Amino acid sequence: MAHITLRVLDGADRGRVYDQMTVPITIGREEGNNIQLNDERVSRFHLKIQEDHGKLVLTDLESTNGTKVNGETIQLRILRFGDMIAVGRSILLFGTREEIAHRLSKLKGEPSNAHASASASHSGSHGNLSKNWMTPEWVEKLREVDLPPLPDHLSPGQNAQLSELLEFVNSRIQDLTSKVELDRKNQKVALDFFQWQQLLDMQSRIAEYLRQIGDPDRP
Repeated sequence: MAHITLRVLDGADRGRVYDQMTVPITIGREEGNNIQLNDERVSRFHLKIQEDHGKLVLTDLESTNGTKVNGETIQLRILRFGDMIAVGRSILLFGTREEIAHRLSKLKGEPSNAHASASASHSGSHGNLSKNWMTPEWVEKLREVDLPPLPDHLSPGQNAQLSELLEFVNSRIQDLTSKVELDRKNQKVALDFFQWQQLLDMQSRIAEYLRQIGDPDRP
């Protein structure tokens, strides 16, 4: 059974630490949640975190104002140590200092020395920790380096469906990249209007897929 730690970086409950909580948990404004936030922009039951096949999955419970992870609005997301969860006016940091330090060392390609890094974090202020993790540079670092792995425990049919979907996206990208105009002098590329519309159409299709996966019953 998994245990998680969440620390409130910003909002009315700033500074609170919810340590080693047993999943599944819910977060919301009302009593009955495992974490009750004093935030009027948080829904009564805003989100749920549960374990599935060894991974921790965050699900937005059709909240009014939505949930963001690392600045991106989500319906479903596999959590990783150091992720910032924004609900209403509150921001929560996922993971202990040791867990985050270990992930940081992996992202930087350094030998893992979580305890030493964690000690250094303890020597600084809580405010410095939150400031470091709220910079756009760190968010981009997480998106670029920590590529989500392919899902496991899929049936042969689900693997075939996923392969077909990725093949479609890959073929569209190949088609677009083969037709771009290169301006090597100014280090720029250009798409014509038709190609730009194809790119927007693909983004629209992926957005629709994400909506269907996050909430299959929603039209």
